Parts: sequence; structure tokens; C-alpha cells
Amino acid sequence: MAKTLRIKQVRSGSNAIRKQQDTLRALGLKHHQDEVEKQDGPAIRGMIRVVSHLVEVEEVD
Repeated sequence: MAKTLRIKQVRSGSNAIRKQQDTLRALGLKHHQDEVEKQDGPAIRGMIRVVSHLVEVEEVD
């Protein structure tokens, strides 16, 4: 069974470079303190790596 990740935006992306802003949007994070749950996978992990300084990630059972 695939793991689920809870991704929370903890810092604003307004001053981030365009690629990072686009990645936040692709993850479904629109505002500071937004949270989304995504299925774990290589694509999601890569997107998290791009914005790792702006988000917190935890595994959900």
C-alpha cells in the first residue's frame, strides 16, 4: 500500500523564484499554512525537494 504524505506550507512562496512558486501550485498549495495530502511517489518527492525550505512533510497512516 502506498504511503500518504501530508504537506504543509510553512513559509510564504511570494518571494521564491518562479520555479518554486509553480511547484507549490502544482502540489496544490496556494497560501501560507495550506495543507494537502498526496500519495508518495518519485514525482511528489522531487517536487518536495524543490521547495523543501518552504514546506514541512509528514507521513500519514
